[in-house]
Amino acid sequence: MNDVAALVMCSGDAAQGTSVTPVAALTMSASDNCDHVLSVTWLLYPLVFGLILAFCWCSLVCCSRIYMGMHSILDVIAGFLYAILILVVFHPFVDLIDNFNLTYKYAPLIIISLHLALGIFSFTLDTWSTSRGDTAQILGCGAGVACGSHVNYIMGLNLDPPPHTLPLSLSSLTVTVFGRAILRLLIGVIILLLTRVAMKKATIPLACKIFRIPHDDVRKARQRMEVELPYRYITYGMVGFSLMFIVPCVFHFIGLS
Repeated sequence: MNDVAALVMCSGDAAQGTSVTPVAALTMSASDNCDHVLSVTWLLYPLVFGLILAFCWCSLVCCSRIYMGMHSILDVIAGFLYAILILVVFHPFVDLIDNFNLTYKYAPLIIISLHLALGIFSFTLDTWSTSRGDTAQILGCGAGVACGSHVNYIMGLNLDPPPHTLPLSLSSLTVTVFGRAILRLLIGVIILLLTRVAMKKATIPLACKIFRIPHDDVRKARQRMEVELPYRYITYGMVGFSLMFIVPCVFHFIGLS
């Protein structure tokens, strides 16, 4: 009954105009469908399998928003439709954007400035909302991934297979392949967690000091826009950068690439 009550309250907020499109539903819908659309040109696998996997994962995230009472059904549907619209509009320009991110000299500066501006001007809320932090987190991670890809290209670290070898066929699952995959997963997750912890410890006190905000209560300080946006953006920007540059370099160094 508590779950039903939470859902009714959330729907009531939506009717009053206080609800917003769920960032999680929009992001997961866009990323899942984008991964599926782009991966079919890279890997040979059944199309139906990819559709089912993307649908299940997207449904899991969207339903979790409703179950937790954070958004109404209409919010989730709107987020999903927004994601489809974004994919339809930007998919024809994916190669152009990717080439710009990799080859243009000042691409990192433009990427960081654009994502930072979007994070600052997207929200002018009078009260704290989790959507603001989630948006800054996604923007920061995206900027970090783009900058990491640019550094890989500049340093000549070509981590992608040659175009003439595509699409790749899935190798048979053996104990060795499974073990290497688990080892890569564990090492990668540990590096990303350490990056997150280190940047979190550094950015929150620094932001509080710069903007002269008391940081005795870290939870309360993080709800201030002056602290939350730099903390989320820088922390998860470094996580994205580590994901694309540092982690692959570590794999290459220890022979797991």
